[in-house]
Amino acid sequence: MIEMTIQGRLLTKKDIEWIRELIDGNPDWHRTRLSREICTVWNWVNAAGQLKDMACRTMLLKLEQRGYLNLPARRSAAGGNSAKYCDSKTSIACNLRTLTPLTIDIVQSPKALKLFKHLLVEYHYLGFSGTVGENMKYIVYDSTHRPLACLLFGSAAWKVACRDDWIGWDICTRQARLHLITNNMRFLILPWVKVPHLASHVLGQIARRISADWMQKYGHPIVMLETFVERNRFHGTCYQAASCYCQPITSINRRC
Repeated sequence: MIEMTIQGRLLTKKDIEWIRELIDGNPDWHRTRLSREICTVWNWVNAAGQLKDMACRTMLLKLEQRGYLNLPARRSAAGGNSAKYCDSKTSIACNLRTLTPLTIDIVQSPKALKLFKHLLVEYHYLGFSGTVGENMKYIVYDSTHRPLACLLFGSAAWKVACRDDWIGWDICTRQARLHLITNNMRFLILPWVKVPHLASHVLGQIARRISADWMQKYGHPIVMLETFVERNRFHGTCYQAASCYCQPITSINRRC
C-alpha cells in the first residue's frame, strides 16, 4: 500500500496497521468510541480544539470501502428520526414585511434537530441523511414562531475547477485553506410558504452572520460561501439577489 490522503490526513501503512490493531484489540468499541480514540492519540482537532470525530469516521468508512479494514457493526442507523410531527401546512402567502422580524436559529437542541431532520426528509427533494465534518444548521421562523425555512452548510467541495481557478490557489494552498469555505448543501423554503423575496432575504441575513457563528463553534471564520445549482431545476436567482458573493462563480450542473 502506498501513502494516501483521506479527509486531509496523510495515512501510511503503519497508521492503517495501528487502526486494525485498535479494532481487533477492542471488539466492544463502537465506531464513535474508535474515532475519538484515534483523534485523541493523533491530536486531530479543529481550530477550537475539538476532536475531528466526524472527519475521522468518514476516513474510517473510506478505508473500509477500499478494503483496508473492517469496522464494528453500526449500532444505529444514521439520520434516523423516530419523532412524528403534525405539520401546520396552512398556506403562508403574504409580503415579507408581514412576517418580520424573522428569527434565524442555529440548530442546537435535540428537539430542534429532530424538527430540522424531519422537514428536510419530508420536503427537500434530496432529503437528509446526516452530516460529516464541520457544519451549521439553521431554522428560520416568522414573528409568530412558525417555521419557514431550513438551511444546511457543510464542508466545501474538495476540488472544483472553476472555483479554484477563480480563487487562483494551488493544491497546497487549497488543502490548507479549504476549511474557510462552506457549502450551502440544503436550502428549503417549506412548500406552503409563498413569500416573494424571502429566500434572498434569508440568504443575505445568514451570509452576514455565518462567519461569526462558525468562529464561535469551530474557532475559525468563513470567508466564502459556495453552492451547486441543478440547472435543469433551478436558476439560482435567490443567490444572485442575496449578493452573497463578491463575484458569481460559474454554475455547475450537479447535486450538492
